[in-house]
Amino acid sequence: MDIVNIENKDELNNFIASQSDGQFLQSWQWGKFQEKVAGKIFRLAVFDGDEILAIATLIKKTLPMGKSYFFCPRGPIIKHTDNDVETIKFLFVEINKIAKSEGAIFMRFEPLQELPSLDSSLFIKRTIDVEPKKSLILDLTQTEDELLKQMHPKTRYNIRLATKKGVKIIKGDVKDFDDLWQLLCETNNRDNFRLHGKKYYQEMLQLDDNFLKLVFAEYRGKKIAANIITNFGDTATYVHGASANESRNLMAPHLLQWHNITTAKELGFKKYDFFGIDEKKWPGVTRFKKGFSGQEIEYPGTFDLVIDTNWHNIYKMIRKVRRTF
Repeated sequence: MDIVNIENKDELNNFIASQSDGQFLQSWQWGKFQEKVAGKIFRLAVFDGDEILAIATLIKKTLPMGKSYFFCPRGPIIKHTDNDVETIKFLFVEINKIAKSEGAIFMRFEPLQELPSLDSSLFIKRTIDVEPKKSLILDLTQTEDELLKQMHPKTRYNIRLATKKGVKIIKGDVKDFDDLWQLLCETNNRDNFRLHGKKYYQEMLQLDDNFLKLVFAEYRGKKIAANIITNFGDTATYVHGASANESRNLMAPHLLQWHNITTAKELGFKKYDFFGIDEKKWPGVTRFKKGFSGQEIEYPGTFDLVIDTNWHNIYKMIRKVRRTF
């Protein structure tokens, strides 16, 4: 096996999309976005001859005192073969080498399948989740009537209500950033969600229009809700949502989601990922998403491949102190 820094967009995307658990967070486009908002990116591929066995897009994150760590969101992506364990071990050993040369003290990763038993020399620790541990996946191979029938009755009612009240769905783009930012800030203040900085969303809207869509719900000429959707592989993913404090009785987010679902279906996507549910942390949002039905899935969680044990312990101690204030 060999490891290379893959430089072909189609080669990377085709491999990720061909795997049943491949996600947009490992795509070429998302890597380009992270390059702008976070910094250095590594796109590592494990080859066996001409065959790709694994891909890991790593984002280098800076820490104080000249230290850093790697983050591999919803990855690495491993081709399922009889040699999965050997592939993962080889990849992690090579990442360990690269991390040491880059001053990274650990690699944080989010496997999509349970980790096999690995060599004890690879020091792997469970840590706090970055992306949501659970999600809800809607099967878009069903008919629209079947999708409506399996919804919660209140969700169907709210979709009809928004339509009856005259809520319209319109496409947005980068010129609509101020409207999006206003809705994000209102949602953050109301529901206490974590909000990225302005640059993060501004750069996100620069992504390829075929990959990322911004859509608004509008009422009487005013934008009252917004969604950001990514399209990758066979899946459309609901990445971000926001809504205004006023006109909440119009149920615009319900109609907006239904528009996203039917549009994704029309475009030939097989799955719609609601991208995160948690009854304890986000009870209202989780209830809203579950109203559309779908299959609940749970990922193994988030782990650290520890490169430098002493610095990793210092990092954890500082993080713990910060979380107490």
